[in-house]
Amino acid sequence: MILARSSWQNADTTRGTRSTGGNFREGVEFGETLEQALKREINEEYGFQIEVVQLLDVVDHILPHEKQHWVSPTYLCRHRSGKPVIREPHKCEAIGWFGLDSIPVAQLSKASGKSLQSLKRHLTAEEQKRHENRT
Repeated sequence: MILARSSWQNADTTRGTRSTGGNFREGVEFGETLEQALKREINEEYGFQIEVVQLLDVVDHILPHEKQHWVSPTYLCRHRSGKPVIREPHKCEAIGWFGLDSIPVAQLSKASGKSLQSLKRHLTAEEQKRHENRT
């Protein structure tokens, strides 16, 4: 999993770490699908290309102190090409690859924390399916 530490601050995350597929803030351009927007944003902000595999979850990201409510879709994606770099340092101060057991959970935004739990449930279900298919 690749994570990005935001440069902006808010009451919810205080320079929180987010999954790059979790919440891209520029939004969807007219006529663009969510998947197309995700591919575009990842390339624009981090300089690499992805394949969108499937929607993992959709999380309400409510920031009461800012009176904001973001709807954050999270997708399972595959890295296709390119080396991740920070192309927009005013938005992101650090990026890195993490295994599931090395994710800095305490630094995740609430929305990214919820999506991490969805990912763990998804991986557990996939493992159970593989086990059932072997027996």
